[in-house]
Amino acid sequence: MLNLNDKDLKDVLQKFFGFGTFKGEQKEIIENVLEGKDSFVLMPTGGGKSLTYQLPSIILEGTAIVISPLIALMKNQVDSMRSFSEEEGVAHFMNSSLTKTQINQVKSDVVSGKTKLLYVAPESLNKEDNVEFLKKIKISFFAIDEAHCISEWGHDFRPEYRKIRPVIDTIGRRPIIALTATATPKVQHDIQKNLGILDAKVYKASFFRSNLYYEVRPKVNAVKQVISFIKQNTGKSGIIYCLSRKKVEEIAESLKVNDIKALPYHAGMDSATRSKHQDMFLMEDVDVIVATIAFGMGIDKPDVRYVIHYDIPKSLEGYYQETGRAGRDGGEGKCITFYRYKDIQKLEKFMQGKPVAEQEIGRQLLLETIAYAESSVCRPKMLLNYFGEVLVEPCGNCDNCLNPKKKFEGQKYILEVLNAVSVVKGRYKSEHIADILAGNETSAIKSFKHNELEIFGGKEDKTDKFWNSIIRQALVFRLLEKDIENYGLLKLNKEGKEYIKNPYSIMVAEDHDFDAVDEDTTAKASGGSGAADEELFKLLKSLRRDISKKKNVPPFVIFQDPSLEDMATRYPINTEELKNISGVGAGKAKKYGKEFVELIARYVEEKEIDRPQDLVVKSVVKKSGVKVAIIQSIDRKVGLDDIAESQGITMSDLITEIEAIINSGTKLNIDYYITQVIDQENLEEVYSYFSEAESESIDDALNELGEEFYSEEEIRLVRIKFMSEVAN
Repeated sequence: MLNLNDKDLKDVLQKFFGFGTFKGEQKEIIENVLEGKDSFVLMPTGGGKSLTYQLPSIILEGTAIVISPLIALMKNQVDSMRSFSEEEGVAHFMNSSLTKTQINQVKSDVVSGKTKLLYVAPESLNKEDNVEFLKKIKISFFAIDEAHCISEWGHDFRPEYRKIRPVIDTIGRRPIIALTATATPKVQHDIQKNLGILDAKVYKASFFRSNLYYEVRPKVNAVKQVISFIKQNTGKSGIIYCLSRKKVEEIAESLKVNDIKALPYHAGMDSATRSKHQDMFLMEDVDVIVATIAFGMGIDKPDVRYVIHYDIPKSLEGYYQETGRAGRDGGEGKCITFYRYKDIQKLEKFMQGKPVAEQEIGRQLLLETIAYAESSVCRPKMLLNYFGEVLVEPCGNCDNCLNPKKKFEGQKYILEVLNAVSVVKGRYKSEHIADILAGNETSAIKSFKHNELEIFGGKEDKTDKFWNSIIRQALVFRLLEKDIENYGLLKLNKEGKEYIKNPYSIMVAEDHDFDAVDEDTTAKASGGSGAADEELFKLLKSLRRDISKKKNVPPFVIFQDPSLEDMATRYPINTEELKNISGVGAGKAKKYGKEFVELIARYVEEKEIDRPQDLVVKSVVKKSGVKVAIIQSIDRKVGLDDIAESQGITMSDLITEIEAIINSGTKLNIDYYITQVIDQENLEEVYSYFSEAESESIDDALNELGEEFYSEEEIRLVRIKFMSEVAN
């Protein structure tokens, strides 16, 4: 136990770290550590967590052991500590990246008393020889950084983290400080319980950061939107998060061909390349890092001006932590997220095959993410509510605050929700309550006989989606809460019980409707086209109609709608530029392009449009070996089923590849295959249909021709034949 007065503490702060004053509760936390007491620190990214264990380590006798999850984070922290001290050995890390000679040097510095901070990964801490070494040295305290990794509810669960307390007991119990930037009440409880520090002093800084702007956008033409956004923020540092390594590589490549200084970062790259890319970002040799969540934990770059989530994250813990890397210096920080429900379904598929308990946890975390994305409540208000904090006034600086959705009187709906939770005695989750009120006879509803309850079907004819929205807002209004021990179970709290007795007016907002929005659709949620310039899009459609009448072919044969939308976004004024338009290619550009680029050139001149670079989005030329192999195989008249098998793809995926080849203007003859699998009479009927059709839609064709007579595959094959012969 060590007590220092305010002046002594400030002297150490100034001498070693160059700061004149402490931030927030830093001083109180440091004093608690110096007094030898356990601490739990919940502080948002950029709040100054590291200092709360770095400064006490300098003052106390012995070495502080910091348990940290990432080698990159350890290196960053060690470099930072060494920059504050004249003694090179003041901080070290001990992990799998070191040679035997380097490990011996680290141990020598620790034993001699030079080292005040020793960073270890949980895996290294568990090694028997390291445990034996640590038993022999004087340890001042243990710091567990990124402590959310301990919790199975955290966004980055690591089993080794759950073994920390037994190892500490083996080495010798010392004071513990656990630190994290994101923890719900459930996660916080889980961390403290696992570490055996339920009596620790808890320090909880506000999660609200007023400089961050939050926005959720429909995932329509997302890559173009990203490029456009970055061009509008030229020279600023940004991070783009994707869920897959493949998507990271694709987007980084798209940014590079559009003259944006960007690099990829993911766990599939070798560590030297990852380190190099990280350093180039920190040194501002590149503006943008496109990364999986492997990037960013503990990266000390204060001037990241935007964080873009190309894919919706798996949990709000992860989302908050990642967006928290923007604007750490208190300056501008834009947090843009692209959302579509199809991505959630993908994440659910990834969970299949995992233990049931893990699937259930993952599903609950995903439901919270859906709620956040689709809600029209102030976004920071909703985020803070998730972490157990109340933001009284809306932030006034998020998409929902700046573009509020229509509100309506919600008293009767809130009452129905609270009554339903009361009737089932707080034993069910939000989706179950929503199903009861919507009158959905799911298997769970029937097994609990909740379809026999008087409240089943509610008093209003509303969907489960509507009731989920009301439940979310009741949570934000603190009339309901989620059980910490049994995550996700809705319970009535004191305020909710009081509301049932004495209800009052509450205005609730309509949720966003992302259901109809899809990256592959040609229409935006607003009902307009996906084109940036609606007027030009209409002119191009009119020209296409005129040409189709002259040539006596359906309009879609010339150019499909997505191609026209692309033209009305990127303004190509010559055939070379036209080749880069989605679904055009050299063949179509040559055959139909002249009149279109002439119209666009006239339009650009008349309207005095300065074609900004952020609108002229270049596509990555995919030199696909698969496409070349397909073309060569078809030329040799190899059966399509054999081609699919040789390429290791499904028949449906093969047809998609052939459609892409045809749509870009290449002629292919698959008659040799079609005549074997489709009757001549049926072939002629489908071909005739497309000759007169208004649209190339397969669904429209199935409706018109009859699903009982034709399969989707047959119609797609005939459409390929038609497009190849007529369009190319």
